[in-house]
Amino acid sequence: MAERKIRVLVAKPGLDGHDRGAKVIARALRDAGMEVIYTGLRQTPEMIVSAALQEDVDVIGLSILSGAHNAIVPRVMELLSQNRMNDVLVLVGGIIPEQDVDALKNIGVAGIFQPGTAMEQIVNFIRTHRPARDVPAGE
Repeated sequence: MAERKIRVLVAKPGLDGHDRGAKVIARALRDAGMEVIYTGLRQTPEMIVSAALQEDVDVIGLSILSGAHNAIVPRVMELLSQNRMNDVLVLVGGIIPEQDVDALKNIGVAGIFQPGTAMEQIVNFIRTHRPARDVPAGE
């Protein structure tokens, strides 16, 4: 069977209007051969999880610079659980204070990437932790 491309939803939750980093990540993942869905600015956790469900994604990447990660990320994780999407790899990028990293990982965030992280490191992390699923027959 052929491998299906890894599908990644890149989301910019909260009121932060700075999306350059999210766009750079989206482009790098696309250049690495992944299918990328970018939701745009000011997404609510409900909008993000709804899009992830509709798009059947393997990975959700949240870009947060506003400091609202302790409110937004737990809500995303809760909604993923409610929708039985516990197999979706969740990554958080942006300004995340070191003292918050363990709490985010304890609720299921797989990886946290600070500004300046090499794109190759993020691509390799996704490939290592969430390999593409096989394409079902007939697709």
